[in-house]
Amino acid sequence: MNPRLPLMLLLASLLAQARTDAAEAVRLPTTFDLPAIEAYLQSEVTQASRVGLSVVIVKDGRIVLARGFGRQSLTNPQPVEVTTRFAIGSVSKQFTCAAVLLLAEDGRLSVGDTVAKYYPDLTRAGDITLLDLMHHTSGYPDYYPLDFVDRRMQQPIAPDDLLRQYAGGKLDFEPGANWSYSNTGYILLGRVVERISGEPLGAFLQRRIFGPLGMTNTVYEPAHPVPQSAQGFTTFALSPPTPITPEGRGWLEGAGGIYSTPSDLARWDLALMEGQVLKPASYALMTTPRTLPNGRNTEYGCGVSVRLQQGREVVAHNGAVAGFTAFNAMVPSTRSALVMTCNLDGGLGALPGELLPLLMQEPAVVPVVEGPAAVDTVKAVFAGLQQGTVDRAALAPEFSHFLTGARLAGASERLGKFGSPTETTLLTRRERGGLEVTTTKLTFTNATLRVLMYRQPGGRIEQFFVDEE
Repeated sequence: MNPRLPLMLLLASLLAQARTDAAEAVRLPTTFDLPAIEAYLQSEVTQASRVGLSVVIVKDGRIVLARGFGRQSLTNPQPVEVTTRFAIGSVSKQFTCAAVLLLAEDGRLSVGDTVAKYYPDLTRAGDITLLDLMHHTSGYPDYYPLDFVDRRMQQPIAPDDLLRQYAGGKLDFEPGANWSYSNTGYILLGRVVERISGEPLGAFLQRRIFGPLGMTNTVYEPAHPVPQSAQGFTTFALSPPTPITPEGRGWLEGAGGIYSTPSDLARWDLALMEGQVLKPASYALMTTPRTLPNGRNTEYGCGVSVRLQQGREVVAHNGAVAGFTAFNAMVPSTRSALVMTCNLDGGLGALPGELLPLLMQEPAVVPVVEGPAAVDTVKAVFAGLQQGTVDRAALAPEFSHFLTGARLAGASERLGKFGSPTETTLLTRRERGGLEVTTTKLTFTNATLRVLMYRQPGGRIEQFFVDEE
């Protein structure tokens, strides 16, 4: 019997089920609705064959969602649990930077130290600082620029040999003059931590960060297979997910060598935002983006991207190593976070970009309106316009004056042909001038219309405009 046949049959069954469920796909919610978000994530795992997914959402300093979806492996029916470990790839970089900053707080090094103090034989070692490495402004070429494990990375390598090969030759640009993501610099930072602390980077992280914060499901550079861990998968040209072989020993280290869970990463996020890990000056340095000599803001601090979204600062990083993707974003001003891991190359897809805006939604200050809900009012008024009739007592005086008999007759002629909407969806609700302002989508068999409606708190309609989608 073909030893791969059971796996092939299982994959075929899963794909068939995904096709069966396609008609039941769940839409992305428009508000921060946790049950709706959970249903959407479950649907996305099924529809996109994402294998396994683990998600934690922190809102206002409290974990409000911690859940696994899908499977740890396609060859194992074990579901993803909140304790299931995933490789977090470059999310590891913030831990490496924190280790450097902790040693700086101890007075054992300075982020202004040049590479020459630790590795004098590397290219331009006297002109490149540890902070340059943390900021990705060193000019050292990236040894891992592709999205697959090539032949050289399938073999183990000693970190110092890696540094000689990739930090001992030609630079990509003059130190400090530009920004280019470089894993090479983080291998070097990890080695500096080891030289100064006198212990392996993993031991330092365990003693100073993982242990004190109770990150019991987080491990550095574990042996494979990793206990309590999901298995990594990949796809190519729309193929079914297939198991992946991880990078050889020595290729990840301080650049991406950590396995963790979203729950543990949420503990880290809260501790970092609440000042339990770094002193204020160190945290400020970590979360301040580098500005280049030409005035460009790189939107990158030390192991984290730093940018404004929806008017608030977001501190984030994604991660990708063979068979795994991860995302970790913090919103310090609200003590909120979104953490996601997946055991499929590129498996998170658009999910982080879809969910983070929901988490960051601000409570709308909108007047409470007496009477029917906005959607019901829209349906009733639209039906009236189609018939050429309107309850003028429900209209504010100026809109009633605006809605002349000629305008009403024309609206009836143009709108009557659409018939009754098959679906009515409230898209937005906001305030302007003390009024409730709503946008509602009306879906018909062959068309889609939008209604912009303004209502007084007492319920009278100040404006009702209909346009094509």
